[in-house]
Amino acid sequence: MRKLGGTEVVRITGARRGLAEDVRGRQRRYVISMGIRTVSVVLTVVLWNVERYVAMSTLVLGALLPYVAVVIANAGREKPPSLPGTFVPAPTRPVLTAGPGGGPAEPVAEADGPARGDQGAGRG
Repeated sequence: MRKLGGTEVVRITGARRGLAEDVRGRQRRYVISMGIRTVSVVLTVVLWNVERYVAMSTLVLGALLPYVAVVIANAGREKPPSLPGTFVPAPTRPVLTAGPGGGPAEPVAEADGPARGDQGAGRG
């Protein structure tokens, strides 16, 4: 994408869902699973003297479903999708390079006289 006025433009088709929509979806999944649990507990009571093995399986389902429902409801938000294919990163600035000579700088002698090794020794 192009830059407009110095700001980067990115498509929002790759953006994840809003927080309110995400919470609504989690609540819906939790209510549905608790509805299934309620039906399984009622089936357990109804089928206990009719079909004991089916009643036991619905009892196990009714006992395990709250844990599964809470884990699913508390599973964090989905991962953000990767950047869209048309995303163009900003150009990088070049790193400082060596001077025109290409090599390290040479020490330059002072204009007053010859270079001294102990420049601050005689001052008091």
